Amino acid sequence: MRIDIISAVPSLLEGPFSHSILKRAQDKGLAEIVVHDLREFAINKHGQIDDYAYGAGAGMVLMVEPIDKCIQKLKSEREYAEIIYMTPDGDTFNQRTANQLSLGGDLMILCGHYKGIDHRIRETHITKEISIGDFVLSGGELGAAVVADAVIRLIPGVLNDETSALSDSFQDDLLAPPVYSRPAEYNGMKVPDILMSGHDAKIEEWRFEQSLERTKTLRPDLYKKFTKSHQK
Repeated sequence: MRIDIISAVPSLLEGPFSHSILKRAQDKGLAEIVVHDLREFAINKHGQIDDYAYGAGAGMVLMVEPIDKCIQKLKSEREYAEIIYMTPDGDTFNQRTANQLSLGGDLMILCGHYKGIDHRIRETHITKEISIGDFVLSGGELGAAVVADAVIRLIPGVLNDETSALSDSFQDDLLAPPVYSRPAEYNGMKVPDILMSGHDAKIEEWRFEQSLERTKTLRPDLYKKFTKSHQK
């Protein structure tokens, strides 16, 4: 999978893709992340990519021309399953969306900045609008990094344990159960005996019960969704 990210401040994305799982995915050739500096498509020698909004109001708006030229160039080079705009008024990102995007092919992600982007871009190029929560950030870069991380880790071969992603929270509308590691006892705190029993079936049953209880307590909205889907 290739993910092209368009940003007015590309330096904000230097860290997230240079470490850990995302770096290994790129080193293995399983994913490619390319960040494009929107100022390379500026309308003048001064690097201008934003201007005041028509109708007055506070804040600058990313102009239509630089974004259009950048998107058109990328679209001329390859096809994209989705062209995503990171925006507070988009659909809230969740695991189901991550699963869908991981199966769909190459992605392009446009990061908003300042007061947003010229709406004509949203009308002509954007196929999917995503928000990572009901809050406002300075730009879409951190949101784009979140989406890229959530999607790429689902690509077969990225994680060392192929089943790891399938047992993550939200994959089945349940939170993950508690996890423990060595030592078996620390300062009087013990790992549950069932996890050291070697009885795989009983361990899985315990984990499922723990997931149910944690979800019911911490995320009753998810628990309701889970029970409803399993009543069909």
